[in-house]
Amino acid sequence: MKHAAGTLAFIARFVILGLAMAFVVSLLWPGSGERLRARFGLATTSSPPAAGATHPGNGPVSYADAVAVAAPSVVNIYANKIVTEQAVKMYDNPVLQQLFGGQPTTYQHREQTLGSGVIVSAQGQGYVLTNNHVIAQAADIQVLLYDGRIAKATLVGADEETDLAVLKIDASNLPVIRMADQQPLRAGDVVLAIGNPLGLNQTVTMGIVSAVGRQLNSASAEDFIQTDAAINLGNSGGALVNTEGELVGINTLLIGKAAGAEGIGFAIPVATARKVLDQLIATGHVVRGWLGADYAFVPVAANGGLPAAARGVQVTEVTPGSPAEQAGIKARDILLRIGNDDILDPADLRRREAALKPGSTVEVSGLRDGNPFHSEVTLAQRPPMSANTTLGD
Repeated sequence: MKHAAGTLAFIARFVILGLAMAFVVSLLWPGSGERLRARFGLATTSSPPAAGATHPGNGPVSYADAVAVAAPSVVNIYANKIVTEQAVKMYDNPVLQQLFGGQPTTYQHREQTLGSGVIVSAQGQGYVLTNNHVIAQAADIQVLLYDGRIAKATLVGADEETDLAVLKIDASNLPVIRMADQQPLRAGDVVLAIGNPLGLNQTVTMGIVSAVGRQLNSASAEDFIQTDAAINLGNSGGALVNTEGELVGINTLLIGKAAGAEGIGFAIPVATARKVLDQLIATGHVVRGWLGADYAFVPVAANGGLPAAARGVQVTEVTPGSPAEQAGIKARDILLRIGNDDILDPADLRRREAALKPGSTVEVSGLRDGNPFHSEVTLAQRPPMSANTTLGD
């Protein structure tokens, strides 16, 4: 019995000594255990990568592939403008200066506006899409391409309401950006802004879509994408792309720190930009339908039993002599449908009427003093209106 106990004690001391030696070896030579197991054919198989794991260059690890696809199509725009300013010319003679003071005069000087643009077609038709406020009243427009070439641009047409303009350049081997399909953007989608902020060529910033369908001017058919991707002076007209490098919007303006805001930028959706692009190339201007009325949300009483987000619009004002007045539409009417489409809100109705051709007739239906009514309206061409670009860069 004593012999067996002594044997067990000896074995225990040997095992403890072996474990201590193995611990010391593993500290001095890390990985020696794996190499020994591999030598004796005892290597363990590596576990498969966890679901959702990504590699550099793909997914959330890097957006370099998307930038490589889109960046060659983004150009820098330098618009030179001749600005006339008032001044006071002083007399050289001190006596005359004291008697008569200064003499009013004017002088001219050259100013350069920085901006960005996106190449949207090639094959002998080098069209560049940009913002109207970048090239407005420019005497000379120069475009710097991704590969360092410089081309003189001519204005094809501009649309002040959407703040879009189309330029044409004469150059070969132009990389054309790929436009996104009809897949709608959602709040939270990752987007990249590419442009020429503050003259820093080909700068990329990243953010998300903060909201869609934003309207800053209630009288216009705006449909902005709001994003927190950094947009600065010079980004106007540049590309807002998705993680595939496809164009989803044209960067156009921001609300800056002067308004107490940070990370609030806006882009024109690619669907809107494509429609304006086609019309500007075809005719040099954009034609929109017009009913001739102002709208507001439908007022809903808190205890009225109706949902807060009631559909339709309430007519607040009818322009004298407009198609709406000729059709008998009155202030305080509730409009619910235009043609075969339900009206969601004032912005939705403005977009729908703007998309209709002037001269076309459409049925408008709704409620007047609680009673249903229907009216045939023949749309006119929308009169020119100034876009609100005071918040732009």
